[in-house]
Amino acid sequence: MILIDGKKIAADIRAELAREIAAARNAGHRPPGLAVILVGDDPASQVYVRNKERACAEAGIRSFPYHLGADTRQEDLLRLIAEANASPDIDGILLQLPLPRGLDAQTCLLAIDPAKDVDGFHPVNVGRLALGLPGHVSCTPAGVLELLRRYDLPTSGKRAVVVGRSNIVGKPLTMLLSRPGTFGDATVTLCHSRTPDLAWQCRQADFLFLAMGRPRAITADMVSDGAVVVDIGINRTPEGLCGDADFDNVAPKTRAITPVPGGVGPMTIAMLLSNTVQAWRQATGA
Repeated sequence: MILIDGKKIAADIRAELAREIAAARNAGHRPPGLAVILVGDDPASQVYVRNKERACAEAGIRSFPYHLGADTRQEDLLRLIAEANASPDIDGILLQLPLPRGLDAQTCLLAIDPAKDVDGFHPVNVGRLALGLPGHVSCTPAGVLELLRRYDLPTSGKRAVVVGRSNIVGKPLTMLLSRPGTFGDATVTLCHSRTPDLAWQCRQADFLFLAMGRPRAITADMVSDGAVVVDIGINRTPEGLCGDADFDNVAPKTRAITPVPGGVGPMTIAMLLSNTVQAWRQATGA
């Protein structure tokens, strides 16, 4: 059984990006820039933002932090986004969600220039993903595919089951797995809360991707022998963080599995940095 180490792979990616950025800067290019917009004082969001800013510094990406009060008005937030869109030093814009009550997240996300939408949430980028065109891909699904590549776990010709249909994870992951290629070309089933006999569906999977947000909901009897299980769920319980799989009992049945924490989670930030560098290259020709 392979324990997929997302923490190590994310560190490798940051180091690769740092070398790439350093070489470009030695050639006279400016560093990539990421605007990080945090509105309010949600403790979890503050932790996420600190981690992202720390990762930027490690990779050589310049952070532009904007920490706004919970009483920020919609028009002021939209004005800030417009300024970041126009800034020649900013290649990516991250709007940390959730926003405080009274602010419309969808309107704000739509205001971000798709070329700087390094979260991959803008409809233009989602549409490009659906059409198989280049664009920024939602960071968590992109991180999942990168883990499969780096551990040489090809999905071509395999049966994949995705449990969870969110716009951020489940739906884009389904599209990525359906794309042509060694780490695509899967026959994909998308399951959700209305799927009848979820256990049967899961047992059909060569690759099982879990994004439900229900702690330890997938038990050993729901997983086929030799399956690859990618657990994207992060659930806070009295015993600590855990995934959507009952890890201790599921892991012995698998060919490979991601732990929680330390699996997919670190890859989300790594792919945010990767998207920022991609946007920087497009903007500067670096």
